[in-house]
This record gives sequence, C-alpha cells and structure tokens, in this order.
Amino acid sequence: MARTEGHTPPHPGDDRSLEKPHPRWRSATVTPVVEGNEGSAPESDRTPHPLDTEQLTSARVYDYLLGGKDNYDVDRDMARQMLSSAPELKTLAWFTRSFMRKAVEMAADAGIRQFVDLGSGIPNSPNVHEIAQEIEPEARVVYVDYDRVVYTHCDALLAGQPGVAALLGDVRHPQEILDQLENHALINLDEPVAITMISVLHYVMDEEKPADIIAAFRDRMAPGSYMAITHGSSDSDPAILQVLTGTKDTSAQVAFRSTPQTEAFLAGFELLEPGVVPVQQWLRSDLPETRMVMLGGIGRKP
Repeated sequence: MARTEGHTPPHPGDDRSLEKPHPRWRSATVTPVVEGNEGSAPESDRTPHPLDTEQLTSARVYDYLLGGKDNYDVDRDMARQMLSSAPELKTLAWFTRSFMRKAVEMAADAGIRQFVDLGSGIPNSPNVHEIAQEIEPEARVVYVDYDRVVYTHCDALLAGQPGVAALLGDVRHPQEILDQLENHALINLDEPVAITMISVLHYVMDEEKPADIIAAFRDRMAPGSYMAITHGSSDSDPAILQVLTGTKDTSAQVAFRSTPQTEAFLAGFELLEPGVVPVQQWLRSDLPETRMVMLGGIGRKP
C-alpha cells in the first residue's frame, strides 16, 4: 500500500480507533443542481460485459488500488496512469474504505441492524457484513452490483454466511432494486436501514439523474435510516481530472462534481457533522490531503 511522506495510512483493521466527530446534525437544504456532461456514451455501452478482459471497469481499477488480484491489464494500466499523477491514490483508496467502515459502525452503534451496500464492487475485507456483524452479530447485509463478475464474486464469498446475500442490480434503476429488496427476506424497508454508496455516484452521468436515484431510495427508507456516500470532487488536481478523461465511454467513465452539488444529493437528510468534506476529515485531523479529492457525507432520515 502506497505511503504519503510523513504519514502512515490507516490499516483497514484499525479504523475503529480513528477519531469520531461529535454527532451534531444540520439540515441539507441545498436545491440539487448538477452541471451537464457532454457526450457520455449510452448506458448500455457503459455496462460491464462479463469476462471481457479488454474492457476497463471501475470495480477492477478500485480492486487494484486496494491491493486486490481480481483485475486485468487494462484496469492496471488505467490505475498506473492515475498513480503516475498522484502516487498517493492507493492511500486515498484506503481512506475511502475507512470512511465506509466508520459509516457502518456509526449506523450499527445507532441501533441499525440492516444494511444495503449499493455498487458494492469486488469483495475486499473488511466488507460491510464483517464490520456490522462485529458490532451486532444479527445484522443483515445485502450487497448489490450491476457487474455480473462482481455479483459472482460476492455470491461465492457469501455462500453459507448467515444474514448476508448478494443481488444483481443497477443503481441507475433504483425502483428495480427496491422491488427486489421489498421481496427479500433479509431487508424490511419499514424499519431503519443503512445504505452505503461508496464511490458510486460519480459513475452516474448527469442525464441519468443521480439526484433522483438518491431520492428514490430516501423516499422508501424509514425514519432513522442512514445514507452514506462518497463522491469524486471537481476540486481534484487538474492533472488527475485529465487522466480520468481516458475512462470516457467505459463503465469507469466519471463525472466529478463540486461540494455543493454532492451535498445536494443528500437533500432531505439531516447531515452528520462534519458534513460533506474530504473523507480524511471524517477520520483523523492529521491525515494528509490528496490531489484527488474524495468527498464523504452521511445523512440521517428524520
């Protein structure tokens, strides 16, 4: 795992020792306004094709950055281009993973016993069920991803795991996922649920209406539910943003957005302090800034 000079990235097993902010709430009242992205490929062209080793996928790039082995040359090439501009990206990947862990822990500590991980990606410990069940052994977790290879990995990993399941679903079609969850024995949407969308929404183009996706889940979530998101920031270093243009017309194509735009996705939730900020600020005060900025935010449905 890459190190940033003078700092040691938190190991995933050490996240619970990271400083927790005081749980103060404020309302997200910003009206969702998202700038347009021109020329994005049709949705069907950006959906991963099973076993296509020449197709770049976001799940495998992220897997590589986390030190996983479920990736191909095309994924490694993109990750290396990104690392050449910002060598600390592997560290940022772990910061983002640490934010996910903190969000799950906070929800579990608040009494939530069911979790849905949207756009779960290739399994990489600690996974949501490992974190949640460490606090509450009876916690129930459903993983959802649109990549059939990712779904197969999840299904194989979770075989025989009590209270855990995987679903095949595309966040761009929230009602289809909600319909599956309504009929799933593990999840009762009439009770509080924690939904995580870690590094997912910046793969949703503006014309695919990311704000409407969040709203569809929010409207079906019971009061007391949590929504945790991370999102790439348009305040990232221009050199990083330039490298990311190489993802155009693939399932890894991104639309990084500003902090106000990202906060607007959580309209209708009470935002837990420190609000929508770089993920490092959720963890510890001494963590370094990175040239790629990954925003994190957690909302609670009142």
